[in-house]
Amino acid sequence: MSTHKPLVWLPACHRNLDLSDPGGYTVLADRYAAAVCELGLQPVLFPMAGAGDIPELLPLVDGVLLTGSPSNVEATHFGASALETDLLDPRRDRLTMALVPSALAAGTPLFGVCRGLQEMNVALGGSLYQQVHAEPEHLDHREPQDADLEAQFAERHEVILEPGSAFADWAGGTRARVNSLHGQGIKRLGQGMVAEALAPDGLVEGVRVATARAFAYGVQWHPEWRHAHIPFYRRTLQAFADACREHCRQRLGPCR
Repeated sequence: MSTHKPLVWLPACHRNLDLSDPGGYTVLADRYAAAVCELGLQPVLFPMAGAGDIPELLPLVDGVLLTGSPSNVEATHFGASALETDLLDPRRDRLTMALVPSALAAGTPLFGVCRGLQEMNVALGGSLYQQVHAEPEHLDHREPQDADLEAQFAERHEVILEPGSAFADWAGGTRARVNSLHGQGIKRLGQGMVAEALAPDGLVEGVRVATARAFAYGVQWHPEWRHAHIPFYRRTLQAFADACREHCRQRLGPCR
């Protein structure tokens, strides 16, 4: 009997890396796709997909992973004005603002990482701090810019996890250390979102969508980084992978 490998949609970023090419480039950090592969799943990209393509493409996949990115969610999506210093990706915004509610409505497993968490929040009607470090009550959650990747992705602060939550189960307790590489952060939670992980300054760093029919979680940290060596990260990603496999079984039958 043949089996199927679950497919995970990773919405790509878009950059103008070559000013002589007005068409730009489709960009995805390898570490996200590598993590998906290491979980036994198959990452897929639809480079030119727009919101209008979601009804045709979403039924083809078994999960959606919203990745982190250097770009920010444009502030106009939550009623503010973009800052002059913002690196924006309006094409990705247009897709993900529609993809989040579509995945939830379809019961497709959804996992947001860093920018992906922020996309989930804004798509569900929430808002963001545009510069967490400029808020007097909050820590500076950005990575050290001049450090190497190991230092940038090192564990930076603790998160306090809701007792009895999936996060506490994955962490094996109600406290865990995580990395921190973000400028934006959740200000007002989106509809149906429940905060289940908080930074020491009270910033929301982990959520679930209470109304979701399938796995629907988001984290502000980066569990894809060295997940094979950090049990909390590994268990988090494995829970997403298990949900994708279950979706695959429902969609196609026997699944790897």
